[in-house]
Amino acid sequence: MSITTTLSEQRAASLRGACPDGVHLPGDAAYDAARLPWNVALDQRPAAVATPRTVAEVQEVIRRAVAAGLRVAPQSTGHNAGPLVAQGLDDVVVLRTSAMTGVRIDPQRRVARVEGGALWLHATESAGDHGLAALHGSSPDVGIAGYSLGGGIGWYARKLGLATNSLLAVELVTADGEHVRADATQNPELFWALRGGGGSFGVVTALEFRLYDIASAYAGMLVWDVAQAEPALRRWVDWSAGAPDEVTTAFRVLNLPPLPDIPAPLRGRSVVVIDGAVLAADHEAQAVLADLRSLTPEIDTFGRVPARSLVRLHMDPEGPTPAVSDSAMLGSLPDAGVDAFLSEVGPGSSSTLLLAELRQLGGAVGRDHEGGGALKRLDGAFVAFAAAIAATPEMAAQGEQDAHRLTKALSPWANGRSYLNFAENPVDPRSGYEERTWLQLKGIRSAVDPHGTFVGNHRIPRLVENQRVTD
Repeated sequence: MSITTTLSEQRAASLRGACPDGVHLPGDAAYDAARLPWNVALDQRPAAVATPRTVAEVQEVIRRAVAAGLRVAPQSTGHNAGPLVAQGLDDVVVLRTSAMTGVRIDPQRRVARVEGGALWLHATESAGDHGLAALHGSSPDVGIAGYSLGGGIGWYARKLGLATNSLLAVELVTADGEHVRADATQNPELFWALRGGGGSFGVVTALEFRLYDIASAYAGMLVWDVAQAEPALRRWVDWSAGAPDEVTTAFRVLNLPPLPDIPAPLRGRSVVVIDGAVLAADHEAQAVLADLRSLTPEIDTFGRVPARSLVRLHMDPEGPTPAVSDSAMLGSLPDAGVDAFLSEVGPGSSSTLLLAELRQLGGAVGRDHEGGGALKRLDGAFVAFAAAIAATPEMAAQGEQDAHRLTKALSPWANGRSYLNFAENPVDPRSGYEERTWLQLKGIRSAVDPHGTFVGNHRIPRLVENQRVTD
């Protein structure tokens, strides 16, 4: 154990009592369980883990951490923890908001208020009770706070934009231990930064966001054997270019293990899946999907479904999962790009990837959101994402290699930008923003966190960084 770690652990001892039964230090019986992020392949070993239940406890943890010379990393579920772990956590308190999960729906105003650790499943179920929908993601157990502060691409994105720009207010504890509200009138500069700038500005204790009058959608999936990957992908790419804003889809090649919780028709197979949702009447949605359906998928589940069901449409793994991944933003995907994608994951490939995915962008995602925050849009045609299960070190090494091979093969069509919510490996965070936005984010970080207390997954640095060599 290094001297630095020993000193940090000694300092972290002053956090005991900040929240009853909610502070865990190395050597404590509950430390190893408390420190695990959602991606359990990551060895996250902070100086302490704190799990407060109230705003007052969050404030106390931050004040004690600052007094002890420690930094604070906000975390709810620990999705996208790879870039955080890579920064080094010897002097960091991971502050888990996972015990703060309250959800309140105001159906008249069509507004949801959620606590900082709430998951998307909590909000979609509650909103669905009132015939309303949120701009949720593709997984039910992703934390709302991290997803929303980093952007948020969901099944309504091409029609309604990024989730971050439907935020109405964020409440957070800042580096001086104060609890503040940021919205259009209170702390508007901070509110702007939080909408896309990530977790470098404080610990979020609550969010308020707009809900939409969506009780149902025409949604589902089309499935082919992997042998049909080439015609399916070429058709989908061509179709995407002219698709109306009302439809948002994803294309995936899945190599599914023979596990009992996977539906029998897909179990142990390599398949191609196009899934998504259409915000239109049934006859209009059927016309939108006609070109894809003409390829005669072996499974076609598209139909009118409750909006609340879409949170599980994508079949993302739920619960702690060991995984490795890589991603890239693509400006286009011409025929040569399709060839490159298929050469890595198509029929006959030896890829160990669980999934190789292309998310459809464009529409409202690609246009500036009026009154939006730091991330008003995403510039690109598709986001590529590749992931593999990393149950053993050997699987992790091979999966990481295969994920990087795919993004490298697609690099001629990458536009140099990153969608940081999908960047689960360390990247230069400035690749997520325009240069002017990046400078503004640095300035706001400097104002609200002048001593570099907070450690975000994708860190926004301060304008002057000589006050602390680690920030």
